[in-house]
Amino acid sequence: MANDHMYEVPIKKSERAIKVDKEYKEKLKSIYGDKFISKFSKDSLECPIMKKEVSFLVCLGCKNFVRRFKGTVHCRGMPFQQNE
Repeated sequence: MANDHMYEVPIKKSERAIKVDKEYKEKLKSIYGDKFISKFSKDSLECPIMKKEVSFLVCLGCKNFVRRFKGTVHCRGMPFQQNE
């Protein structure tokens, strides 16, 4: 199980949510539900791929996302292709 991810990134709780594209957020709401999205919208993390702080919701839709476990996100750490 430890071989399925390269990074364990700690999640930060913040007072305000990081801005996420509205269409992207609506797509996630249709998959996971309104309650789930509102619960995790104020969570953020320092993305090892993008090298910046992103909302957990952005991370959730990333192809590198493996799982969220006890306050950390497990990330594969694979680089993005140009067309993604």
